[in-house]
Amino acid sequence: MIPQPELQRLATLIDNEALLLRAFLALLEREEALLIAGDADALLALTEEKSQRHQQLQRVHNARALLLGRLRRPNDEASIRELCRPLPDTLACWDEIRELARSAEHRNEINGKLIVERMQHNHAALSVLLTAAGQPQLYNAAGMTRPRSSGRHLGSA
Repeated sequence: MIPQPELQRLATLIDNEALLLRAFLALLEREEALLIAGDADALLALTEEKSQRHQQLQRVHNARALLLGRLRRPNDEASIRELCRPLPDTLACWDEIRELARSAEHRNEINGKLIVERMQHNHAALSVLLTAAGQPQLYNAAGMTRPRSSGRHLGSA
């Protein structure tokens, strides 16, 4: 039998993880809107916030893993379900976490595709500009095209 303070700590960690995941999913939705709008400045600010949220989620996950380790249990679905059986609200919260994690993964995949699409668009636009300026495309060691530099690096005299 798990001691009551540890069970309460596990329930608190699960509640916190759900709260953080909801906020993280909202950030991913905001990121998608900004990617569609092409708002690079807002995306830059959002990236910092997204990184902080991810670190918070990681800390809660690590705390849960440590607690389960102290209880000599693996940090897995079966252990959570077994330990939280007497706490139906916590089990419902755990189910929400699982669904939120799936949604976040899906949303992150969509955002990744939008980023690739935006990069391809920018690369095509740059190619058109370079061609119009009479500068041919150059290729790097991986065989990818890259723009030719003007011969002077930023910050150099």
